[in-house]
Amino acid sequence: MSEPTQSAQRLRVVVADDQAAVREPLAAVLGLSEGIDVVATAADGGEVLTAAAAGPVDVVLMDLRMPVMDGIEATRRLSEEYPEVAVVVLTTFADDDSILGALGAGARGYLTKNAGRQDITRAIRAAGAGQSVLDREVQDRLLATVRTKAPVGGRALPGNLTPREREVLALIGQGMPNRGIAEKLFISEATVKTHINNLFAKAGIRDRADAVRRAIEAGLA
Repeated sequence: MSEPTQSAQRLRVVVADDQAAVREPLAAVLGLSEGIDVVATAADGGEVLTAAAAGPVDVVLMDLRMPVMDGIEATRRLSEEYPEVAVVVLTTFADDDSILGALGAGARGYLTKNAGRQDITRAIRAAGAGQSVLDREVQDRLLATVRTKAPVGGRALPGNLTPREREVLALIGQGMPNRGIAEKLFISEATVKTHINNLFAKAGIRDRADAVRRAIEAGLA
């Protein structure tokens, strides 16, 4: 299956990192990727918000540890003021506080700086298409953290979930991305997205991280 794309328009991306030696080469490389236009770079969270205000921006590739305003606060502000802008975190940090803080602030993807160009462009395109991408290390830490904190006895899911929606939720709980779910269930990614949208609405699930928690609490993962 092909990776998510935005055929209607090129994705307008802001690259945010406080180190120019990282920020500028990354922006140059991404600018050569099909369907991606780097419209601005930023050295801190304040500059990210300035770029979003100048807009339009589709995706911000966000470092976490930056001066003036860090990446988590910038992500939170973007979620509140520019909810149409998706955030993909790219950072050297994969500790619980960083992961949960970024996802809780509204980040749609989380990669470590071990990610290659293909992984980064795939995550940007997925975020632009309304999907989430977490790299394997982040998925494993998130699952371990949620399992440790899950309440004893579980939390019931609404009775109107279909068997297929419960199956999709279980696979999300295992850290599987949409593409993997589609391949596992022999259905299209578009169908997976439909099931996810339905189960999120029925169960009052906010985002992917919340879905992982609910799957574990319900004993599905």
